[in-house]
Amino acid sequence: MVLVVRGLVLTFQTPSSLKYHHLHAQYVRNDPGYIDCKKKECKKYDKGGKCLVTTCSASITFHVINIRTSIQFVFFGAGFQVPCVLAKSSILEFANSHKPLYGHLSSVDSTGTSMRVTWVSGDKNPQQVEYANGKSQTSRVTTFSKENMCTSKLPSPAKDFGWHDPGYIHSAVMIGLKPSTGFSYRYGSNSVGWSARINFKTPPSGGSDELKFLAFGDMGKAPRDASLEHYIQPGSLRVVQAMADEVSSGNADSIFHIGDISYATGFLVEWDFFLHLISPLASKLSYMTAIGNHERDYVNSGSLYITPDSGGECGVPYESYFPMPTPAKDKPWYSIEQGSVHFVVMSTEHDFSKSSEQYQWMSKDMASVDRSRTPWLIFTGHRPMYSSCGGFSVDPRFLLQVEPLLLTNKVDLVLLAHVHNYERTCAVYGNQCKAMPKKGADGVDTYDNKDYKAPVHAVIGMAGFKLDKFPPKAATWSISRITEFGYTRVHTTKTQLDFEFVNAYTKKVEDRFRIIRS
Repeated sequence: MVLVVRGLVLTFQTPSSLKYHHLHAQYVRNDPGYIDCKKKECKKYDKGGKCLVTTCSASITFHVINIRTSIQFVFFGAGFQVPCVLAKSSILEFANSHKPLYGHLSSVDSTGTSMRVTWVSGDKNPQQVEYANGKSQTSRVTTFSKENMCTSKLPSPAKDFGWHDPGYIHSAVMIGLKPSTGFSYRYGSNSVGWSARINFKTPPSGGSDELKFLAFGDMGKAPRDASLEHYIQPGSLRVVQAMADEVSSGNADSIFHIGDISYATGFLVEWDFFLHLISPLASKLSYMTAIGNHERDYVNSGSLYITPDSGGECGVPYESYFPMPTPAKDKPWYSIEQGSVHFVVMSTEHDFSKSSEQYQWMSKDMASVDRSRTPWLIFTGHRPMYSSCGGFSVDPRFLLQVEPLLLTNKVDLVLLAHVHNYERTCAVYGNQCKAMPKKGADGVDTYDNKDYKAPVHAVIGMAGFKLDKFPPKAATWSISRITEFGYTRVHTTKTQLDFEFVNAYTKKVEDRFRIIRS
Protein backbone atom coordinates (compact mmCIF):
# COMPACT_ATOMS: atom_id res chain seq x y z
CA MET A 1 0.00 0.00 0.00
CA VAL A 2 1.36 3.43 -0.98
CA LEU A 3 0.07 6.73 0.43
CA VAL A 4 0.75 9.95 -1.45
CA VAL A 5 -0.55 13.27 -0.11
CA ARG A 6 -2.25 14.87 -3.07
CA GLY A 7 -4.40 17.87 -3.72
CA LEU A 8 -7.68 18.59 -5.43
CA VAL A 9 -8.06 21.82 -7.34
CA LEU A 10 -11.20 23.53 -8.65
CA THR A 11 -10.53 25.22 -11.98
CA PHE A 12 -12.58 27.34 -14.34
CA GLN A 13 -12.45 27.39 -18.11
CA THR A 14 -11.63 30.34 -20.33
CA PRO A 15 -13.82 29.67 -23.36
CA SER A 16 -11.69 31.56 -25.85
CA SER A 17 -8.54 29.57 -25.14
CA LEU A 18 -9.99 26.39 -23.63
CA LYS A 19 -7.44 26.79 -20.85
CA TYR A 20 -8.24 26.09 -17.23
CA HIS A 21 -7.23 28.40 -14.41
CA HIS A 22 -6.82 27.50 -10.77
CA LEU A 23 -9.67 28.86 -8.65
CA HIS A 24 -9.53 27.05 -5.29
CA ALA A 25 -7.32 24.21 -4.08
CA GLN A 26 -7.28 21.90 -1.08
CA TYR A 27 -4.96 19.24 0.25
CA VAL A 28 -6.57 15.83 0.40
CA ARG A 29 -5.11 15.54 3.89
CA ASN A 30 -7.95 17.85 4.94
CA ASP A 31 -9.83 14.56 5.26
CA PRO A 32 -8.10 13.11 8.38
CA GLY A 33 -9.10 9.61 7.40
CA TYR A 34 -7.00 9.79 4.23
CA ILE A 35 -3.61 9.76 5.97
CA ASP A 36 -4.66 6.81 8.13
CA CYS A 37 -6.24 5.10 5.12
CA LYS A 38 -9.48 4.48 6.96
CA LYS A 39 -11.37 4.17 3.67
CA LYS A 40 -9.65 1.27 1.93
CA GLU A 41 -10.51 -0.42 -1.31
CA CYS A 42 -8.60 -3.32 -2.90
CA LYS A 43 -7.87 -2.77 -6.57
CA LYS A 44 -5.86 -5.92 -7.37
CA TYR A 45 -5.83 -9.47 -5.96
CA ASP A 46 -3.50 -12.43 -6.51
CA LYS A 47 -4.78 -15.84 -7.52
CA GLY A 48 -5.23 -16.79 -3.90
CA GLY A 49 -7.44 -13.82 -3.22
CA LYS A 50 -4.83 -11.85 -1.33
CA CYS A 51 -4.97 -8.11 -1.89
CA LEU A 52 -1.92 -6.79 -3.72
CA VAL A 53 -2.89 -3.14 -4.31
CA THR A 54 -4.96 -1.07 -1.91
CA THR A 55 -6.10 2.46 -2.51
CA CYS A 56 -7.21 5.01 0.05
CA SER A 57 -10.06 7.41 -0.63
CA ALA A 58 -10.82 10.85 0.73
CA SER A 59 -13.73 13.25 0.75
CA ILE A 60 -13.40 17.02 0.81
CA THR A 61 -15.92 19.77 0.19
CA PHE A 62 -15.69 22.88 -1.96
CA HIS A 63 -17.91 25.95 -1.64
CA VAL A 64 -18.88 26.72 -5.24
CA ILE A 65 -20.83 29.72 -6.50
CA ASN A 66 -22.20 30.45 -9.94
CA ILE A 67 -19.34 32.09 -11.89
CA ARG A 68 -21.06 31.56 -15.29
CA THR A 69 -18.22 29.50 -16.83
CA SER A 70 -17.40 25.80 -16.98
CA ILE A 71 -15.60 24.28 -14.00
CA GLN A 72 -13.63 21.08 -13.45
CA PHE A 73 -12.04 19.27 -10.50
CA VAL A 74 -8.44 18.16 -10.98
CA PHE A 75 -6.64 15.65 -8.72
CA PHE A 76 -2.89 16.22 -8.64
CA GLY A 77 0.32 15.44 -6.81
CA ALA A 78 3.86 16.85 -6.53
CA GLY A 79 2.78 20.20 -5.08
CA PHE A 80 1.64 23.49 -6.56
CA GLN A 81 4.84 24.54 -8.30
CA VAL A 82 5.11 21.59 -10.72
CA PRO A 83 1.83 19.69 -10.30
CA CYS A 84 1.41 16.22 -11.73
CA VAL A 85 -2.18 15.78 -12.90
CA LEU A 86 -3.52 12.36 -11.90
CA ALA A 87 -7.20 12.60 -12.74
CA LYS A 88 -9.85 15.05 -13.89
CA SER A 89 -13.58 15.23 -13.41
CA SER A 90 -15.89 15.77 -16.32
CA ILE A 91 -16.48 19.40 -17.28
CA LEU A 92 -19.32 20.81 -15.22
CA GLU A 93 -21.73 23.53 -16.25
CA PHE A 94 -23.97 25.69 -14.09
CA ALA A 95 -27.67 25.03 -14.62
CA ASN A 96 -28.28 28.70 -15.49
CA SER A 97 -25.18 30.67 -16.40
CA HIS A 98 -27.36 33.69 -17.22
CA LYS A 99 -28.94 33.79 -13.76
CA PRO A 100 -29.06 37.30 -12.21
CA LEU A 101 -26.87 37.32 -9.11
CA TYR A 102 -25.24 39.34 -6.33
CA GLY A 103 -27.48 42.41 -6.32
CA HIS A 104 -26.24 45.30 -4.19
CA LEU A 105 -27.53 48.79 -3.47
CA SER A 106 -26.04 52.28 -3.47
CA SER A 107 -27.32 55.83 -3.16
CA VAL A 108 -27.38 58.07 -6.22
CA ASP A 109 -28.08 61.35 -4.41
CA SER A 110 -28.89 62.83 -1.01
CA THR A 111 -32.68 62.68 -1.21
CA GLY A 112 -33.20 59.09 -0.03
CA THR A 113 -35.84 58.77 -2.76
CA SER A 114 -33.70 56.92 -5.34
CA MET A 115 -31.57 53.79 -4.98
CA ARG A 116 -29.36 52.05 -7.51
CA VAL A 117 -29.30 48.26 -7.65
CA THR A 118 -26.40 46.59 -9.48
CA TRP A 119 -26.16 42.89 -10.32
CA VAL A 120 -24.29 40.47 -12.59
CA SER A 121 -25.57 38.00 -15.17
CA GLY A 122 -24.38 36.01 -18.16
CA ASP A 123 -27.13 37.69 -20.19
CA LYS A 124 -26.28 40.81 -22.20
CA ASN A 125 -29.91 41.80 -22.78
CA PRO A 126 -31.44 44.44 -20.49
CA GLN A 127 -33.28 43.09 -17.47
CA GLN A 128 -35.60 44.71 -14.94
CA VAL A 129 -35.81 45.58 -11.30
CA GLU A 130 -39.33 45.32 -9.91
CA TYR A 131 -39.95 47.15 -6.65
CA ALA A 132 -42.40 48.94 -4.36
CA ASN A 133 -45.46 46.90 -5.34
CA GLY A 134 -45.64 47.37 -9.08
CA LYS A 135 -42.92 49.80 -10.14
CA SER A 136 -40.14 48.68 -12.48
CA GLN A 137 -37.02 50.01 -14.18
CA THR A 138 -34.95 48.56 -17.03
CA SER A 139 -31.26 47.91 -16.46
CA ARG A 140 -28.36 49.60 -18.19
CA VAL A 141 -25.86 46.90 -19.21
CA THR A 142 -22.08 47.25 -19.14
CA THR A 143 -19.06 44.99 -19.01
CA PHE A 144 -15.29 45.18 -19.35
CA SER A 145 -12.74 43.16 -21.29
CA LYS A 146 -9.20 41.93 -20.93
CA GLU A 147 -8.13 44.85 -23.14
CA ASN A 148 -9.32 47.24 -20.41
CA MET A 149 -6.84 45.76 -17.94
CA CYS A 150 -3.29 47.00 -17.39
CA THR A 151 0.00 45.19 -17.79
CA SER A 152 3.69 46.06 -17.91
CA LYS A 153 7.03 44.46 -18.64
CA LEU A 154 6.10 42.05 -15.90
CA PRO A 155 2.85 40.16 -16.64
CA SER A 156 -0.16 41.24 -14.60
CA PRO A 157 -2.77 38.85 -13.20
CA ALA A 158 -5.68 40.85 -14.62
CA LYS A 159 -4.52 40.75 -18.22
CA ASP A 160 -2.03 37.91 -18.50
CA PHE A 161 -2.91 35.00 -16.20
CA GLY A 162 -5.79 35.79 -13.81
CA TRP A 163 -8.48 36.95 -16.23
CA HIS A 164 -12.05 35.78 -15.79
CA ASP A 165 -14.94 37.00 -17.91
CA PRO A 166 -17.16 39.21 -15.72
CA GLY A 167 -20.29 38.49 -17.73
CA TYR A 168 -22.59 41.50 -17.86
CA ILE A 169 -23.11 44.07 -15.13
CA HIS A 170 -26.65 45.39 -14.87
CA SER A 171 -27.62 48.58 -13.07
CA ALA A 172 -30.98 50.25 -12.61
CA VAL A 173 -32.15 53.15 -10.44
CA MET A 174 -35.30 52.71 -8.36
CA ILE A 175 -37.05 56.09 -8.19
CA GLY A 176 -40.12 57.41 -6.40
CA LEU A 177 -39.10 56.00 -3.02
CA LYS A 178 -39.43 57.59 0.41
CA PRO A 179 -36.45 58.12 2.71
CA SER A 180 -36.04 55.99 5.85
CA THR A 181 -38.64 53.57 4.53
CA GLY A 182 -38.73 49.83 3.88
CA PHE A 183 -39.49 48.42 0.44
CA SER A 184 -38.86 45.19 -1.45
CA TYR A 185 -37.41 44.42 -4.87
CA ARG A 186 -36.33 41.65 -7.21
CA TYR A 187 -34.22 41.77 -10.35
CA GLY A 188 -33.88 39.68 -13.51
CA SER A 189 -36.20 38.78 -16.37
CA ASN A 190 -38.67 36.12 -17.43
CA SER A 191 -36.15 34.68 -19.88
CA VAL A 192 -33.21 34.17 -17.46
CA GLY A 193 -35.02 34.06 -14.13
CA TRP A 194 -35.49 36.35 -11.16
CA SER A 195 -33.74 36.87 -7.88
CA ALA A 196 -35.58 36.25 -4.66
CA ARG A 197 -37.60 39.20 -3.40
CA ILE A 198 -35.41 41.22 -1.04
CA ASN A 199 -36.44 43.67 1.65
CA PHE A 200 -34.41 46.88 1.83
CA LYS A 201 -34.45 50.26 3.55
CA THR A 202 -33.71 53.67 2.07
CA PRO A 203 -31.33 55.97 3.98
CA PRO A 204 -32.59 59.14 5.66
CA SER A 205 -32.60 62.20 3.45
CA GLY A 206 -29.83 64.76 3.80
CA GLY A 207 -30.79 67.42 6.31
CA SER A 208 -32.96 65.16 8.47
CA ASP A 209 -31.96 64.53 12.07
CA GLU A 210 -30.80 60.99 12.71
CA LEU A 211 -28.41 58.62 10.93
CA LYS A 212 -26.95 55.24 11.89
CA PHE A 213 -24.18 53.89 9.67
CA LEU A 214 -21.46 51.23 9.70
CA ALA A 215 -17.97 51.98 8.40
CA PHE A 216 -14.78 50.01 7.78
CA GLY A 217 -12.00 49.41 5.28
CA ASP A 218 -9.74 46.63 3.99
CA MET A 219 -12.25 43.79 4.25
CA GLY A 220 -11.84 41.50 1.25
CA LYS A 221 -13.02 37.90 1.40
CA ALA A 222 -12.06 34.42 2.58
CA PRO A 223 -13.06 30.93 1.40
CA ARG A 224 -15.98 29.27 3.14
CA ASP A 225 -14.16 25.94 2.96
CA ALA A 226 -10.60 24.76 3.61
CA SER A 227 -9.37 26.03 0.26
CA LEU A 228 -6.19 27.94 -0.42
CA GLU A 229 -6.37 31.21 -2.36
CA HIS A 230 -3.71 33.63 -3.51
CA TYR A 231 -4.92 36.27 -1.04
CA ILE A 232 -7.08 35.52 2.02
CA GLN A 233 -8.47 38.13 4.40
CA PRO A 234 -9.02 36.00 7.53
CA GLY A 235 -11.34 38.33 9.45
CA SER A 236 -13.77 39.06 6.65
CA LEU A 237 -16.25 36.25 7.27
CA ARG A 238 -16.78 37.09 10.95
CA VAL A 239 -16.96 40.82 10.27
CA VAL A 240 -19.62 40.33 7.59
CA GLN A 241 -21.62 38.04 9.86
CA ALA A 242 -21.49 40.52 12.74
CA MET A 243 -22.58 43.38 10.48
CA ALA A 244 -25.33 41.21 8.95
CA ASP A 245 -26.72 40.79 12.45
CA GLU A 246 -26.70 44.59 12.85
CA VAL A 247 -28.52 45.02 9.55
CA SER A 248 -31.09 42.34 10.40
CA SER A 249 -31.81 44.04 13.73
CA GLY A 250 -32.51 47.34 11.97
CA ASN A 251 -29.56 49.00 13.68
CA ALA A 252 -28.12 50.60 10.53
CA ASP A 253 -29.27 52.92 7.76
CA SER A 254 -26.24 52.65 5.44
CA ILE A 255 -22.73 51.28 5.07
CA PHE A 256 -19.41 52.87 4.03
CA HIS A 257 -16.55 50.61 2.84
CA ILE A 258 -13.55 52.90 2.42
CA GLY A 259 -11.13 51.15 0.12
CA ASP A 260 -9.48 47.79 -0.47
CA ILE A 261 -12.78 46.23 -1.39
CA SER A 262 -12.36 42.63 -2.63
CA TYR A 263 -8.55 42.16 -2.82
CA ALA A 264 -9.10 40.32 -6.11
CA THR A 265 -5.95 42.12 -7.34
CA GLY A 266 -6.26 40.85 -10.87
CA PHE A 267 -7.68 37.38 -10.15
CA LEU A 268 -11.02 38.56 -11.40
CA VAL A 269 -13.23 35.63 -10.45
CA GLU A 270 -12.70 36.67 -6.84
CA TRP A 271 -14.95 39.68 -7.39
CA ASP A 272 -17.83 37.21 -7.73
CA PHE A 273 -16.93 35.60 -4.41
CA PHE A 274 -16.75 39.02 -2.76
CA LEU A 275 -20.13 40.10 -4.14
CA HIS A 276 -21.59 36.84 -2.88
CA LEU A 277 -20.07 37.45 0.56
CA ILE A 278 -21.54 40.94 1.06
CA SER A 279 -25.03 40.10 -0.21
CA PRO A 280 -26.55 39.93 3.31
CA LEU A 281 -25.45 43.55 3.80
CA ALA A 282 -25.30 45.23 0.43
CA SER A 283 -28.62 43.91 -0.88
CA LYS A 284 -30.50 45.52 2.03
CA LEU A 285 -28.85 48.91 2.62
CA SER A 286 -26.99 51.57 0.68
CA TYR A 287 -23.41 50.23 0.35
CA MET A 288 -21.15 53.18 -0.43
CA THR A 289 -17.48 52.73 -1.29
CA ALA A 290 -14.18 54.53 -1.73
CA ILE A 291 -11.38 53.34 -3.99
CA GLY A 292 -8.16 51.92 -2.47
CA ASN A 293 -4.71 50.95 -3.67
CA HIS A 294 -5.75 47.35 -4.32
CA GLU A 295 -8.43 48.57 -6.73
CA ARG A 296 -6.51 51.25 -8.60
CA ASP A 297 -2.71 51.35 -8.38
CA TYR A 298 -0.52 50.20 -11.26
CA VAL A 299 2.51 51.49 -13.11
CA ASN A 300 1.87 53.87 -16.04
CA SER A 301 -1.87 53.85 -15.41
CA GLY A 302 -2.47 57.35 -14.08
CA SER A 303 -2.61 56.35 -10.43
CA LEU A 304 -0.71 58.52 -7.97
CA TYR A 305 1.25 55.55 -6.69
CA ILE A 306 3.00 53.18 -9.12
CA THR A 307 2.83 50.02 -7.06
CA PRO A 308 1.39 46.85 -8.68
CA ASP A 309 -1.25 46.63 -5.93
CA SER A 310 -4.31 46.36 -8.20
CA GLY A 311 -2.81 43.44 -10.11
CA GLY A 312 -3.54 45.31 -13.34
CA GLU A 313 -7.20 46.08 -12.60
CA CYS A 314 -6.53 49.84 -12.64
CA GLY A 315 -9.92 50.63 -11.10
CA VAL A 316 -12.00 49.21 -13.95
CA PRO A 317 -13.71 46.27 -12.17
CA TYR A 318 -14.23 48.38 -9.04
CA GLU A 319 -15.98 51.19 -10.89
CA SER A 320 -18.02 48.68 -12.90
CA TYR A 321 -19.28 46.74 -9.89
CA PHE A 322 -19.69 49.75 -7.59
CA PRO A 323 -21.01 52.75 -9.54
CA MET A 324 -20.89 55.72 -7.17
CA PRO A 325 -22.22 59.26 -7.80
CA THR A 326 -18.84 60.42 -9.12
CA PRO A 327 -18.21 63.13 -11.75
CA ALA A 328 -16.79 60.72 -14.36
CA LYS A 329 -14.93 57.44 -14.91
CA ASP A 330 -11.59 57.30 -13.14
CA LYS A 331 -12.58 60.32 -11.07
CA PRO A 332 -13.77 58.32 -8.07
CA TRP A 333 -14.60 61.11 -5.64
CA TYR A 334 -18.01 62.31 -4.54
CA SER A 335 -20.02 63.73 -1.67
CA ILE A 336 -23.37 62.67 -0.32
CA GLU A 337 -25.64 63.68 2.54
CA GLN A 338 -27.54 61.31 4.80
CA GLY A 339 -29.38 62.52 7.87
CA SER A 340 -27.32 65.16 9.68
CA VAL A 341 -24.06 64.22 7.93
CA HIS A 342 -22.29 65.56 4.85
CA PHE A 343 -19.83 62.88 3.66
CA VAL A 344 -16.84 63.75 1.50
CA VAL A 345 -15.37 60.66 -0.19
CA MET A 346 -12.00 61.23 -1.88
CA SER A 347 -9.54 59.06 -3.78
CA THR A 348 -6.16 58.84 -2.11
CA GLU A 349 -4.96 57.01 -5.23
CA HIS A 350 -5.37 60.02 -7.52
CA ASP A 351 -3.62 63.39 -7.56
CA PHE A 352 -4.67 65.49 -4.57
CA SER A 353 -2.13 68.30 -4.94
CA LYS A 354 -3.43 71.87 -4.78
CA SER A 355 -3.43 72.21 -8.56
CA SER A 356 -5.36 68.97 -9.13
CA GLU A 357 -8.98 68.63 -10.18
CA GLN A 358 -9.70 66.54 -7.11
CA TYR A 359 -8.30 69.14 -4.70
CA GLN A 360 -10.33 71.90 -6.32
CA TRP A 361 -13.44 69.76 -6.04
CA MET A 362 -12.81 68.96 -2.35
CA SER A 363 -12.21 72.62 -1.55
CA LYS A 364 -15.38 73.76 -3.29
CA ASP A 365 -17.53 70.95 -1.93
CA MET A 366 -16.55 71.38 1.73
CA ALA A 367 -16.87 75.17 1.55
CA SER A 368 -20.43 74.83 0.25
CA VAL A 369 -21.77 72.67 3.10
CA ASP A 370 -24.76 74.19 4.91
CA ARG A 371 -23.89 73.33 8.52
CA SER A 372 -27.36 74.30 9.72
CA ARG A 373 -28.72 71.53 7.49
CA THR A 374 -25.97 68.94 7.90
CA PRO A 375 -23.96 70.00 10.97
CA TRP A 376 -21.56 67.03 10.77
CA LEU A 377 -18.82 67.02 8.14
CA ILE A 378 -17.15 63.60 7.79
CA PHE A 379 -14.17 63.20 5.48
CA THR A 380 -13.30 59.72 4.16
CA GLY A 381 -10.75 58.07 1.88
CA HIS A 382 -8.45 55.10 1.96
CA ARG A 383 -4.91 55.98 3.07
CA PRO A 384 -4.41 57.55 6.52
CA MET A 385 -2.92 60.87 7.50
CA TYR A 386 -2.02 59.54 10.94
CA SER A 387 -0.98 56.04 12.02
CA SER A 388 1.33 54.87 14.77
CA CYS A 389 2.50 52.20 12.33
CA GLY A 390 3.92 54.98 10.14
CA GLY A 391 6.44 53.98 7.48
CA PHE A 392 5.12 53.60 3.95
CA SER A 393 1.54 53.58 5.27
CA VAL A 394 1.49 57.38 5.61
CA ASP A 395 2.33 59.74 2.75
CA PRO A 396 3.56 63.10 4.13
CA ARG A 397 2.29 64.78 0.95
CA PHE A 398 -1.27 63.86 1.95
CA LEU A 399 -0.89 65.62 5.28
CA LEU A 400 0.81 68.63 3.72
CA GLN A 401 -1.66 69.16 0.88
CA VAL A 402 -5.05 68.09 2.26
CA GLU A 403 -4.97 68.50 6.05
CA PRO A 404 -5.27 72.33 5.88
CA LEU A 405 -8.56 71.89 3.98
CA LEU A 406 -9.93 69.84 6.87
CA LEU A 407 -9.11 72.49 9.42
CA THR A 408 -10.34 75.39 7.26
CA ASN A 409 -13.70 73.71 6.74
CA LYS A 410 -13.99 72.45 10.32
CA VAL A 411 -14.23 68.76 9.48
CA ASP A 412 -15.47 66.91 12.56
CA LEU A 413 -14.37 63.34 11.85
CA VAL A 414 -11.87 61.77 9.44
CA LEU A 415 -12.36 58.08 8.59
CA LEU A 416 -9.41 56.46 6.78
CA ALA A 417 -8.02 52.93 6.54
CA HIS A 418 -5.14 51.12 4.70
CA VAL A 419 -3.40 50.21 7.98
CA HIS A 420 -4.95 47.01 9.28
CA ASN A 421 -5.93 47.93 12.81
CA TYR A 422 -8.04 50.46 14.71
CA GLU A 423 -6.63 53.72 16.00
CA ARG A 424 -8.22 56.93 17.29
CA THR A 425 -6.56 60.31 17.77
CA CYS A 426 -7.08 63.43 19.79
CA ALA A 427 -8.34 66.47 17.90
CA VAL A 428 -5.14 66.64 15.86
CA TYR A 429 -3.53 68.99 13.37
CA GLY A 430 0.08 69.18 12.21
CA ASN A 431 1.03 66.14 14.31
CA GLN A 432 0.00 67.96 17.50
CA CYS A 433 -2.99 67.54 19.76
CA LYS A 434 -5.09 70.70 19.62
CA ALA A 435 -7.69 69.37 22.06
CA MET A 436 -8.13 66.27 24.21
CA PRO A 437 -11.45 64.61 24.94
CA LYS A 438 -12.93 64.86 28.40
CA LYS A 439 -14.84 62.13 30.21
CA GLY A 440 -18.59 62.60 30.09
CA ALA A 441 -20.88 61.75 32.98
CA ASP A 442 -21.13 58.21 31.61
CA GLY A 443 -17.36 57.86 31.31
CA VAL A 444 -17.28 58.21 27.52
CA ASP A 445 -14.51 60.29 25.90
CA THR A 446 -16.21 63.45 24.67
CA TYR A 447 -14.87 65.99 22.17
CA ASP A 448 -16.60 69.38 22.49
CA ASN A 449 -16.81 70.94 19.02
CA LYS A 450 -18.70 73.94 20.30
CA ASP A 451 -15.14 75.23 20.60
CA TYR A 452 -13.71 73.59 17.46
CA LYS A 453 -9.97 72.96 17.40
CA ALA A 454 -9.27 70.21 14.83
CA PRO A 455 -10.68 66.95 13.41
CA VAL A 456 -10.65 63.60 15.17
CA HIS A 457 -9.11 60.85 13.02
CA ALA A 458 -10.04 57.16 13.16
CA VAL A 459 -8.13 54.53 11.19
CA ILE A 460 -10.59 51.68 10.54
CA GLY A 461 -8.74 49.18 8.33
CA MET A 462 -9.45 46.21 10.61
CA ALA A 463 -12.31 44.54 8.73
CA GLY A 464 -10.59 41.51 7.20
CA PHE A 465 -6.95 41.70 6.14
CA LYS A 466 -4.30 40.22 8.44
CA LEU A 467 -3.94 42.66 11.33
CA ASP A 468 -0.97 44.98 11.82
CA LYS A 469 0.69 45.15 15.22
CA PHE A 470 1.37 48.51 16.79
CA PRO A 471 4.92 49.55 17.69
CA PRO A 472 5.80 49.60 21.41
CA LYS A 473 5.79 53.39 21.58
CA ALA A 474 2.70 55.28 20.47
CA ALA A 475 2.59 58.78 19.04
CA THR A 476 1.48 61.59 21.36
CA TRP A 477 -1.69 62.15 19.33
CA SER A 478 -2.79 58.50 19.59
CA ILE A 479 -5.49 57.81 22.20
CA SER A 480 -6.82 54.33 21.40
CA ARG A 481 -5.13 51.45 19.57
CA ILE A 482 -6.77 48.05 19.05
CA THR A 483 -5.58 45.09 17.00
CA GLU A 484 -8.80 43.13 16.57
CA PHE A 485 -11.12 42.40 13.67
CA GLY A 486 -14.24 44.52 13.67
CA TYR A 487 -16.17 47.46 12.30
CA THR A 488 -17.35 50.86 13.48
CA ARG A 489 -20.86 51.95 14.32
CA VAL A 490 -21.83 55.62 14.20
CA HIS A 491 -25.03 57.32 15.35
CA THR A 492 -25.63 61.00 14.71
CA THR A 493 -28.28 63.55 15.59
CA LYS A 494 -28.08 67.28 14.90
CA THR A 495 -26.13 67.86 18.13
CA GLN A 496 -24.28 64.62 18.93
CA LEU A 497 -22.15 62.04 17.14
CA ASP A 498 -21.63 58.71 18.92
CA PHE A 499 -18.88 56.41 17.62
CA GLU A 500 -18.17 52.79 18.60
CA PHE A 501 -15.60 50.22 17.53
CA VAL A 502 -17.17 46.74 17.70
CA ASN A 503 -15.12 43.54 17.99
CA ALA A 504 -16.63 41.21 15.39
CA TYR A 505 -15.80 38.06 17.38
CA THR A 506 -17.14 39.11 20.77
CA LYS A 507 -19.70 41.75 19.62
CA LYS A 508 -18.33 43.93 22.43
CA VAL A 509 -17.65 47.65 22.07
CA GLU A 510 -13.91 48.09 22.60
CA ASP A 511 -13.66 51.84 22.03
CA ARG A 512 -16.28 54.53 22.30
CA PHE A 513 -16.30 58.29 21.95
CA ARG A 514 -18.65 61.12 21.12
CA ILE A 515 -18.46 64.56 19.58
CA ILE A 516 -20.94 67.23 20.63
CA ARG A 517 -21.86 70.60 19.15
CA SER A 518 -24.42 73.30 19.78
